[in-house]
Amino acid sequence: MNGGNSIISGQVTDGGQRLDKALAEASGLSRERVKALMGEGRVLLDGKVVSQPSHKPAAGTSFEIRVPEAAPAEAAAQDIPLTIVFEDEHLIVIDKPAGLVVHPAAGNLDGTLVNALLHHCQEQLSGIGGVARPGIVHRIDKDTSGLLVVAKTDKAHEGLAAQFADHSIERAYLAVVAGHPLPPAGTVRGAIARSSTNRKKMALVEDGRGKHATTHFKTLERLGGAALVECRLETGRTHQVRVHMASIGHPLLGDPVYGRTPPRLRPILHELHFARQALHAAVLGFIHPVSGAALRFESPLPADMTGLLVELKGTS
Repeated sequence: MNGGNSIISGQVTDGGQRLDKALAEASGLSRERVKALMGEGRVLLDGKVVSQPSHKPAAGTSFEIRVPEAAPAEAAAQDIPLTIVFEDEHLIVIDKPAGLVVHPAAGNLDGTLVNALLHHCQEQLSGIGGVARPGIVHRIDKDTSGLLVVAKTDKAHEGLAAQFADHSIERAYLAVVAGHPLPPAGTVRGAIARSSTNRKKMALVEDGRGKHATTHFKTLERLGGAALVECRLETGRTHQVRVHMASIGHPLLGDPVYGRTPPRLRPILHELHFARQALHAAVLGFIHPVSGAALRFESPLPADMTGLLVELKGTS
């Protein structure tokens, strides 16, 4: 059964919680992926196959997850231009443009970052993410620009996933938000889960639901009716910056889901044809999972956000 498997092993650190949740946190895999592997008999506790996601193991229980090699990628390799910031035999760091979907899904079956990577890397990407997400350790929204690291080997994938799980990755976003945050710097904490009223949205939820999320923000520049803000993430939840900034009354300009652009600023966005959330993943830092070297990358603001800042300064 071990042939062709990538094995993730360790010990349960937090006893008393559901097995699928504990293993997802320890392995970097999604809970759905862990459940699927349980159903295939690929998850062992203390050497015995376990298939109940709701099982609550004690702290210190050893686990082993046997992740099969990815089936041939369903996504087709496509020659799509990429801005490559760093690349070696283990991983690749991409500066993603706004508008590029990270991986294929319903409605976006091709033309994605994965399609481009399959072409560039000649299909040599980590299989841990599964056939639809080869090499994908984390992602940023389609209409968010900026830095993204992708694993080319399973060893790199496991090492990066562990850093994301223990929140040791350095991630800083630049956002243009409505209004001027007061105080100008602070921390937003609040669990995030899928909205109960709109499944396409995420929302702040009461303690005990969703996933804990922490965002540290700092105003870099006050603009006319808006501000350039740096957001540093302790956690990496879906739509985290967008949800947290909207929750304190300062939604991102151009965000079609979590905020309404102030009426006085709408003509500026309309004139610039700025039709996305003003969010850019500007800094990404981590320890190379194989060499152990500390890596840190910075991406300048893209032209559309730079143009937006210029226009907003003119209204202040």
